[in-house]
Amino acid sequence: MVPILFYSNILANYVMLAGVIYSIVYPAKRIWPPPHKRSWQYTATWLLFYATIILDLVLSYLTWNTWCISFEIRLFLGVPVSMVGGMLVTWGIYTLGLSNTYGIRNGFVSKGPYQFTRNPQYFGDIILFTGISLVVNSLYVAIPLLLLAITFFITPLAEESWLYEQYGDEYNKYKNNTSRFF
Repeated sequence: MVPILFYSNILANYVMLAGVIYSIVYPAKRIWPPPHKRSWQYTATWLLFYATIILDLVLSYLTWNTWCISFEIRLFLGVPVSMVGGMLVTWGIYTLGLSNTYGIRNGFVSKGPYQFTRNPQYFGDIILFTGISLVVNSLYVAIPLLLLAITFFITPLAEESWLYEQYGDEYNKYKNNTSRFF
């Protein structure tokens, strides 16, 4: 059962990563950000993302503490790292709003965490995934979360041309004055 769930998670992550890479290479035919809420791109992206999260949760339960990280490191490093990442993601979602977070144009935002980084949600997610990997202590969870972190690391490259199309010089000025991650 665990291998089937693991490889399903890997496949879903690779499909998402391929969609982001495709969107970077072919911005006129991009998958992310989606053209609108009722598009196949929107539905496919979010179904894949939620599938990976559910698979990560199930794999966390089934393979808890099956790797090599000591208990002390897991708790004393993993828990605070997860909390910092989770707080940054939450702050980013709260500031940006759900529509913008889900890839639907709903106004340009450069306040809150967005005044420090153009991608606080992705940055926070990468930190969160690192903490979760430490706490769960399972390669069956760490590998898919690493793939998801790589996807989130390159996703801004797919979004930047879209943001320029939507917000023009306002976005360019922001982009020139605010770093991509930190």
